[in-house]
Amino acid sequence: MAHAYTPGLRVTNKMKITKKRILPLKGEVVVKLGDKVSPDTVVARTELPGTVEPVNVANILGIPPEDVFDAMVKKEGEEVAQDEVIARSKSFFGMFTSVAKAKIAGKIENISKVTGQVLLRGAPIPVEVKAYLEGEVTEIYPREGVAVTTWGAFVQGIFGIGGETHGPIKIVSKSNTEILTEKEIDDSCKGCVIVGGSLVTAAGLQKAISVGAVGIVVGGFNDKDLRDFLGYDLGVAITGNEKKGITLVVTEGFGEIMMAHKTYELLKSKEGQMACINGATQIRAGVIRPEVVIPYKEDIKRVDDAHLQGNVGLAIGSPIRVIREPYFGLLGKVTDLPAPLQKLESESHARVLEVEFPDGRRAIIPRANVEMIEE
Repeated sequence: MAHAYTPGLRVTNKMKITKKRILPLKGEVVVKLGDKVSPDTVVARTELPGTVEPVNVANILGIPPEDVFDAMVKKEGEEVAQDEVIARSKSFFGMFTSVAKAKIAGKIENISKVTGQVLLRGAPIPVEVKAYLEGEVTEIYPREGVAVTTWGAFVQGIFGIGGETHGPIKIVSKSNTEILTEKEIDDSCKGCVIVGGSLVTAAGLQKAISVGAVGIVVGGFNDKDLRDFLGYDLGVAITGNEKKGITLVVTEGFGEIMMAHKTYELLKSKEGQMACINGATQIRAGVIRPEVVIPYKEDIKRVDDAHLQGNVGLAIGSPIRVIREPYFGLLGKVTDLPAPLQKLESESHARVLEVEFPDGRRAIIPRANVEMIEE
């Protein structure tokens, strides 16, 4: 039997999860195959080249570019300290001396006879890649990084901000419909991944940061609050590099949208367990979704029948989320999958499906306008 495939958000109690942990430049892998790792375990490290700072020695000393080599006190490849003299010239029979100093600490990388400039290379910037998950190193990429694998619960969100972090799950909202405000957040949330209901307010987000919470997982967030929080319109850029002191994972969409019952109950059942979360999101080609991973302490070599079944695509009864107006963000289930192409209001033809919403309403929607919530 053929299936219509629609990629969607996965919410599952158990699956095998593998994450590649790759350096931006080749460096050194510091763990071995089979090593057990925790989220803060450094698995690889390298050094990025330091910044380049030009010094126009010819102009500073008032000499022709071709004379710069003779005026240099320091040579190519030598280390220099900030404000250290790197070149010196004398004039008027040695009565007056001009000097050029290093603007930064680093190394002299190049001396040009053509431009009269000296390029200083700052100290290299150390970069470490951590495991992110609690699991096992299952693959080594020499000088590049590793793959870390774990069994765990997995929740994909629709949007997020902030990078990788981890902490114990703390359920703050009493239901998936409740709005998370600053009143529900206190010092007991420090270091935790807070789980809310249908919305987190701007004040609630700021309170979470002030008490030291590491993350928030919630159904919705207002786009105006997001703009005010970031200080700019997000556009279509990839998120995840924001330095706001917290990671936010929105599971349903913008506005007050109750968290899917299955998602809320799954997170509630894991309260107190460690969650690894990442708010990185990209909605263009090469889609990246924010995520919540709750690792299990199980042998990664164990075979799980449910994991092997994979995703069979849309079928009657499949839970879906609508990702386009006029039903954006609504959850429902597929009630019919007509095979023929149907004419849309735009005069184009596309495959459609019939969806039933929780309030009993039904609608015909292009299949491209929904995403499946994987079981």
